[in-house]
Amino acid sequence: MSAPFAGITRIRFDGRRPVASLSALAGSRGRNCFRHFSLYQPPAAGRGRDHRPPWLDGPVSSGLRARLADARLYLCTDSRRSSGDLAPFLDAVLGAGVDIVQLREKGLEAGEELALLEVFGAACRRHGRLLAVNDRADVALAAGADVLHLGQDDLPVPVARRILGPEVIIGRSSHSPAQSDAAAAEPGVDYFCAGPTWATPTKPGRPAAGPGLLAHVARTHPARPWFAIGGIGLDRLGEVLAAGATRVVVVRAITEARDPAAATQEFARRLREL
Repeated sequence: MSAPFAGITRIRFDGRRPVASLSALAGSRGRNCFRHFSLYQPPAAGRGRDHRPPWLDGPVSSGLRARLADARLYLCTDSRRSSGDLAPFLDAVLGAGVDIVQLREKGLEAGEELALLEVFGAACRRHGRLLAVNDRADVALAAGADVLHLGQDDLPVPVARRILGPEVIIGRSSHSPAQSDAAAAEPGVDYFCAGPTWATPTKPGRPAAGPGLLAHVARTHPARPWFAIGGIGLDRLGEVLAAGATRVVVVRAITEARDPAAATQEFARRLREL
């Protein structure tokens, strides 16, 4: 049996791929996925010049929105191949206070990513946490993820919303004041990340935005949740909080910690004290 979505490549929007080609998601290959679905059909509406489709800002369920609003600690981790402890690691950090967990591992085929996301999803269900998928709306749909995170060069939000419908949280990366301001107002976006605050090997070549970007976002008081990201460890958390951030995305400070659960507990404690 071929892997789900094996014929769909990672989509980087360049204006040449028509949205109609995404109808493959609803075809026979999709029926073999972990969940049954059909491509979201938005309600019919007028098409005036300034018209915004009503489904673009359609209601994410109040329960998901409440859990997103309450979230403080967002973890990105790979599949922990070198240590072979993915399931116990996820149980440890989700039980210790991680609110959202995202599988971030470049170069995975769709079938391999979906198999890993079964492990992530089972752990999230055990602990009542949110499961996030990076970049790929097709994989998020097939895995039944709660969250899809999109970078600046990924699938446009309206297209992702067309695939996922209104009931999945969509996040957006931002790397400058202008991008953060845009993400704070972009239709269809539920949260955004600002950074990298400091240079990080997880984003090689991307210059650090510095705590000044966090201070800029905090001064604008965005209506949607936002997370500081990039090189944030317990030793720098105080500077992040002083800049006005109340939520953080963490990678190495937990994944490479001697005791990931203890590191998670300390992050969660300091973030929840605010």
